Amino acid sequence: MGKQFDKAQQLDDTYVMHTFARKPVEFVSGAGQWLIDDEGNEYRDFLSGIGVVSVGHCNSRVTETITEQANKLVHVSNYFYIEHRGELAERISDMLAHGTEAVWQSFFANSGAEANEGAIKLARLWGAKNLDGAYGIISAEKSFHGRTLATLAATAQDNKQDPFAPLPAGFGRTPLNDIDALAAALDGEVDGTRPCALMIECIQGESGVWPCSLEYLKAAREMTSERDMLLIVDEVQTGFCRTGSYFAFQSYGIEPDIVTMAKGIADGIPMGAFAAKTDLAALMQPGMHGTTFGGGPLACAAADATTKIMCEEGFLDHVNEMGAYLRDRLAELPFVTDVRGKGLMCGISLDKPVANQVVLNALRHGFVLNAPAADIIRFLPPLIIEKDDIDALAEALPTIYEEVAQ
Repeated sequence: MGKQFDKAQQLDDTYVMHTFARKPVEFVSGAGQWLIDDEGNEYRDFLSGIGVVSVGHCNSRVTETITEQANKLVHVSNYFYIEHRGELAERISDMLAHGTEAVWQSFFANSGAEANEGAIKLARLWGAKNLDGAYGIISAEKSFHGRTLATLAATAQDNKQDPFAPLPAGFGRTPLNDIDALAAALDGEVDGTRPCALMIECIQGESGVWPCSLEYLKAAREMTSERDMLLIVDEVQTGFCRTGSYFAFQSYGIEPDIVTMAKGIADGIPMGAFAAKTDLAALMQPGMHGTTFGGGPLACAAADATTKIMCEEGFLDHVNEMGAYLRDRLAELPFVTDVRGKGLMCGISLDKPVANQVVLNALRHGFVLNAPAADIIRFLPPLIIEKDDIDALAEALPTIYEEVAQ
């Protein structure tokens, strides 16, 4: 760490709110699965900006598209038609339908939290029209749906909610993978109202990579349909090929009513979206919902280029092959007690609560990792990762671990 890092740290500490405990490194450039710090040290990236840099750092096709668009037009607002937005929405519809005849309509925002806010609003429109005004939203314990007040209310984690109480009313929680408890929650009341929707992640990412069971998700779809309630699937972290299919719900053989998305959609340019099929989407009328920046020319161009790459032949096969290989290599490590996930969304549990120390030490060895809990390491590498990168990680991890676990 040199003078450039020292200056960045000083400025950050003085002028930026301390909402993140930053790691002691300043990254200044990247290429593919690599990051480079201010002193020229190279790191293999197994976090990709928390699952965001999906097709690699500074992907040439994405950056060329961004550069071309930035030289033409950056912003005009949603009052006007622009290039790339319609093309992107059509591709997302095709990715969501994945071989069916369904047409999905998207609303473009700037983040996953905004996408989930929009989904909650659409669900409450549904409840007002079809469920006698019911507006309750049920989510799973340990879920994460955002940090705005409404999405925080849906994030069923006390340590994140308590500092900001009281939160908006109408949000309830139920244990993950407990079908009986889910039925009771859907049949019960939340703050004096019935539920209108269930919001669920197919794999909970922020709490440690905890997948839904197949039986649970199928029951969730059946039970919400029987009650005329909506099923909202939060694909902010799992979407756009992260789990080996375009969207994680597809690997479970279910179809939700609303899908939210962000992170990997535009390879690092801020963007989010929520989508619903045409009849449900039609509840959103002009003036009901909006955004100044969402779905602008630059973000749509980046997402258009990114999703084109994802839809090319062999892309999903590569994600699944590398994901299986990563899980196999991690399962060989003697200090790993559990390996879970799908595609290139992977979590491991350690036999000692030293995950944060492992993450810091990994930086010294040239790897970028993440610890969502004291005994859990999460892996979200760029989807273009190769076997050589995984081998290098698997060979380095025993030393990285032993140096901090003694």
